[in-house]
Amino acid sequence: MSLDLDLQIASDAKAIPSLEQFELWVAEALKDSGRDETELTVRIVDEEEGLELNSTYRGKDYATNVLSFPFEVPEGIELPLLGDLVICAGVVAREAAEQQKDATAHWAHLVIHGTLHLLGYDHIKDEDAELMEGKEIVLLQGLGYPDPYGDRDI
Repeated sequence: MSLDLDLQIASDAKAIPSLEQFELWVAEALKDSGRDETELTVRIVDEEEGLELNSTYRGKDYATNVLSFPFEVPEGIELPLLGDLVICAGVVAREAAEQQKDATAHWAHLVIHGTLHLLGYDHIKDEDAELMEGKEIVLLQGLGYPDPYGDRDI
């Protein structure tokens, strides 16, 4: 599988994972997708931009951890572009501390979670949430990370 990941760092945060880590996490989420070639952008932002984007696109007045913007390919056009992920570094750090999680494991979870959204997974309905969360747990465990939702049997 060919992956072209554009990492944009628009944040002053110090503890941002490397391009190689982002590529590993995205590739893990894509491994059973059937895609031979994928392009996507991961943009790391501070809370001001995170708030602006979450307000504009979701009508929520707070910065969230990850936003997924799938690219909708026009009919008749073939492009490997999957979409964009926007991750708010400050929210990730705060959540990891509050939830007593390893920061790298939390980053990995959010990248995989966001990439699954780009692939069409969601968690609006309970049964869809179970499917998506189960996939996240298996993928993260394959990378050596713990269950981000707590100890559950999958």
